Amino acid sequence: MTTDTTDIVDAERPARRSFLKGAGTAAALALTIGFEWAGPARRAFAAAATQAGGAFTPNAFLRIGTDDSVTVIAKHVELGQGAYTGIATIVAEELDADWAQVRVESAPADAKRYANLAFGTIQGTGGSSAMSNSWMQLRQAGAKGRAMLVSAAAAKWRVPAADLRTERGSVHHPASGRRATYGSLATAAAKLPVPDTVTLKDPKAFKLIGTQVPRVDAAAKSNGTAQFTIDVTFPGMLVALLQRPPQFGATVKSFDASATKAVPGVVDVVQVPRGVAVVGKSFWAAKQGRDALKVEWDDTHAEKRSSADIMNAYRRLAEQPGRPAHVAGDAPQAIEGAAKKISATYEFPYLAHAPMEPLDAVVKLTADSCEIWAGDQFQTVDQANAAHTAGLPPEKVSIHTLYAGGSFGRRANPGSDYIVEAVSIAKALGANGTPVKLQWTREDDIHGGLYRPMYFHKLEAGLDANGQLTGWHHHIVGQSILAGTPFSAMVKDGIDSTSVEGAANIAYAIPNVSVELTTTQTGVPVLWWRVVGSSHTAFAVEAFMDEVAHAAGQDPYTFRRNLLAHEPRMKAVLELAAERAGWSSTPLPAGKGRGIAVAEAFNTYVAQVAEVTVDKDGKVKVDRVVCAVDCGTPINPDIIAAQMQGGIGFGLGAVLYGAITLKDGRVEQNNFDGYHVLRMNAMPKVEVYIVPSGEAPTGVGEPGVAPVGPAVANAIFAATGKRFHALPFEGKSEA
Repeated sequence: MTTDTTDIVDAERPARRSFLKGAGTAAALALTIGFEWAGPARRAFAAAATQAGGAFTPNAFLRIGTDDSVTVIAKHVELGQGAYTGIATIVAEELDADWAQVRVESAPADAKRYANLAFGTIQGTGGSSAMSNSWMQLRQAGAKGRAMLVSAAAAKWRVPAADLRTERGSVHHPASGRRATYGSLATAAAKLPVPDTVTLKDPKAFKLIGTQVPRVDAAAKSNGTAQFTIDVTFPGMLVALLQRPPQFGATVKSFDASATKAVPGVVDVVQVPRGVAVVGKSFWAAKQGRDALKVEWDDTHAEKRSSADIMNAYRRLAEQPGRPAHVAGDAPQAIEGAAKKISATYEFPYLAHAPMEPLDAVVKLTADSCEIWAGDQFQTVDQANAAHTAGLPPEKVSIHTLYAGGSFGRRANPGSDYIVEAVSIAKALGANGTPVKLQWTREDDIHGGLYRPMYFHKLEAGLDANGQLTGWHHHIVGQSILAGTPFSAMVKDGIDSTSVEGAANIAYAIPNVSVELTTTQTGVPVLWWRVVGSSHTAFAVEAFMDEVAHAAGQDPYTFRRNLLAHEPRMKAVLELAAERAGWSSTPLPAGKGRGIAVAEAFNTYVAQVAEVTVDKDGKVKVDRVVCAVDCGTPINPDIIAAQMQGGIGFGLGAVLYGAITLKDGRVEQNNFDGYHVLRMNAMPKVEVYIVPSGEAPTGVGEPGVAPVGPAVANAIFAATGKRFHALPFEGKSEA
């Protein structure tokens, strides 16, 4: 993977780099700062602050040790997206901390103290919300900590606090030259009341935000000391593998474990609600034991259709009226009376998340407690589901959130499948406190369901005699992610917002728009997948917009730009991507094509221009992607660029190769040989340009995925004159 450029366009703030240094052992005496919007919490902090040498309360985002270590408590999981570094940067900026002394710990599972402010009273990570929901909360936490340290120094030196300055983990008195490190002031500062209000920095004074500070997890992930769940081991720990039904909805009728129990190292075989678990002294013993297990399944209520059967049903449903998701003007009439009509359909398969670390969890269960180690993405939901499974109150369930080797949404599911499985196995073994690690294999992951739903899109548009877009009709057919889950309240008037986002809020100025949704029922379990609804809606909207532009005889970039005059941020990224790609100034030779697309997801705006080569056999190679992103205040340009690059690679793998297919209800893919993700040798050159902004930061973990598919599809058309209407491109004929 290469990148020519990572740039905050026109920004003058220089990037600063330093080596990550160990902060040393945490001292016993520490200053701990927390923040919550409610007034009672502030009063609680003030009372706790009077405790000699102690922390304010467990509701804390910052701890300063007497050894000068600065520990930031992260309420979000580090999935590889850079959340730990971004969170620490926000706190450290307002604190004026020395970055070399900053480290991060994961917060315990406690929604009252560590809720995601975008989710309500739920602790969890997702929706590219880690930075956006934490921005002001963490700035306040850092600023309050700094104010208290200054107050402690002022009292010690008997000078006005206004005469003091802070820099790189210390308080200075310029007039006398006195200096005190934060660690030396921690004990005194811990006795002071937490201020109700503080003045936050002027962004012009930022020293860390907007620079490429080193990632706080880089050293551990480079030297192998970073601990993922797959690394966790305890004395006497058992390893469990679960045999799940081969068809979704099937259940265990009976099983024969005689051959399994003869495998050396197999300890037990137990039936749990989701299948039959083989428990061994090692992974290999459990794996060999599971291979020998004989299970008879009851498929009475199982999904038995093939992918083709399901898609054919979707096509038929698209011919019938759907529920209105967005209506402006009279689209049917505008299209009917148009000088030119355009129509197209797009097909999207089921997609697996396929994180590099398959799902896993370690559970230590007793009669009155449950302790979990996992790369946990939905702590509140998982805590509740684990408690229900164990028969314990939620407060008796503790979760140690570890690094996770990817997720893309998979670890955040309403049923907490892998957590519940692990707890149910530990319970079936007697809840005797023996640590049990549930480990999914790659095949388990590919077969395991909770896929990005299959979708069918039907679009129609009308142009007037001057080539102006006058009508737009978009019908989406697919499965609801939210219905039947604790999040079903987000389904309004039969419309699952995750099915239509990116379509119902279409940004283009079209006078007559109609977006409809038909929600289907299948036995295949589904879940949000990186960039959720926009993973398919952005493709349909942007690929069809390209078709409409060509039907109007206009340049696809200019056509879009004219329709975005009222959307300055989206228009700006579109213009920036086109400019840096040489859209109008650098023609491509025969056999090459250039395509453009733009999308908004989670309040982040991304435009991409893809350049492709199509050889004489029709094989597509993506050569270059130019990406422009507006994510508000850029906290760390290096991480933003990395997430755009990662999103582009993730999205490319899906549109070029990705598909989960069913035959008689059984998943046909097993591992990365059948479920093909993007290989490094297929990764294009990527250039990332970041729009400078003073707006509050938005997310970057997902939005980079949305435009790349349609940009590539549009580039293929530019090179060949042919369009793809069914994904993935590989193995599909062009039309």
